[in-house]
Amino acid sequence: MTKLISLFQLAAILACGAFPALAAEKDYKDMTPAEYRQKVHKDVLATVARIKKLDPGIDRFFKSSAGYVVYPRVGKFGFIVGGGGGDGELFEKGRVIGTASITLATIGLQVGVQEFSQLIFFKDQAALARFKENKFEFTANVSAVIITAGASKGADYRDGVAVFTHSNAGAMAEVALGTQKFSFKPDAAAAKK
Repeated sequence: MTKLISLFQLAAILACGAFPALAAEKDYKDMTPAEYRQKVHKDVLATVARIKKLDPGIDRFFKSSAGYVVYPRVGKFGFIVGGGGGDGELFEKGRVIGTASITLATIGLQVGVQEFSQLIFFKDQAALARFKENKFEFTANVSAVIITAGASKGADYRDGVAVFTHSNAGAMAEVALGTQKFSFKPDAAAAKK
């Protein structure tokens, strides 16, 4: 029983760091779909600027990839069973072509609440096409490069993708298995081009 109480205390401490992000999510519920879409776009641009400033070497991925998806705010929570998700935008040839969402599901030893940004770069058109056709998925504990100054220097594509993450708030302690599932919806204007 003492161990269970300690786990709940740890979860409460870890969650405190993510409360600002969770509070901001409540604000999204009052937005119209158009306002929410504008907010996601603004968050995506701010995330890209922040990541490029933190690690200028990542610019090579922006320039050489067939496309990339940016999730500015992915929320994640867990206590034995975990989950989370977020929304972002997919870019091809430097322009936004649609929206994307990510859903996480995990099971195992885990406790905490966390918010992070995630960028996925697609090496070629084949990898990008898999994403656009909603045939893209990988394990939740995929090998991702944690963004710090110079972290992208030794990074490379693996199975046609390169994944980068940056913690925004909170923390997770976990030894868990799971998946990340993605969905893509093209913008009406982009679909006509």
